[in-house]
Amino acid sequence: MREPLVFIPGMMCDARLFQAQNIEISRQRPVMVSPITSGARIEEITSNILPHLPPRFALAGWSMGGIVAMDILRRIPDRVTRIALMDTTPLAETPSDAAAFEPRIIGAMAGRLEHVIDEFMQSDFLAPGPHRTSVFSLMRDMGLKLGPEVFVNQARALQRRGDQQKTLRKCRVPALVLCGEHDLITPVKRHIFMAGLIPDATLKIVRGAGHLPSLEKPDDTTAALLDWLSAEGSARPLGPDHDYRWANQ
Repeated sequence: MREPLVFIPGMMCDARLFQAQNIEISRQRPVMVSPITSGARIEEITSNILPHLPPRFALAGWSMGGIVAMDILRRIPDRVTRIALMDTTPLAETPSDAAAFEPRIIGAMAGRLEHVIDEFMQSDFLAPGPHRTSVFSLMRDMGLKLGPEVFVNQARALQRRGDQQKTLRKCRVPALVLCGEHDLITPVKRHIFMAGLIPDATLKIVRGAGHLPSLEKPDDTTAALLDWLSAEGSARPLGPDHDYRWANQ
């Protein structure tokens, strides 16, 4: 049997983030979605996930889920057969971005989670297009169902997170680095940098998507994940002359 695929959703998201991918990929292999709702540090979240993971597995994380995926890779590299990092970053939080979480944390604790989520998902979260309303509605519903305590814990975990560049340099499994063309939260240039850190990385930029390609462009995201899961050997080297921006389009 092919190794299972473990999805790690992002901040204030549940399994619906990967619904389209789950439907398609589960026809070929076991798929599970691991929540990141317990713990106020990335290391605590990882520790709570580890006991529930298969012996060996492919790992895919989006946004904060990508940060957790990198920590899983750091902790148990021998069990991760391949890794996909989507719309995420290996860098520690900057002081200014960490400070920006404080009024949102206060708002969530004061019973204003709905307002905090609406403010958190600004218009630059997604690419232009007709999908915005439905995607925002789903994101809002996921966040409200998870509740203020999860928001506060996840915000604290992001504020305190460490740098994972060393983890990526040591990665020795096939890696997919994917992001939306219009992602302004974790932009394309950051994914170019991240792909350059990993010895066996393929970079995929999803056209017409912002920070949420799994929902904005589900078919393209699923196709990229299926290619990554079926890849046997090394990706093309990402050297200084490589066309990073539209690799594998």
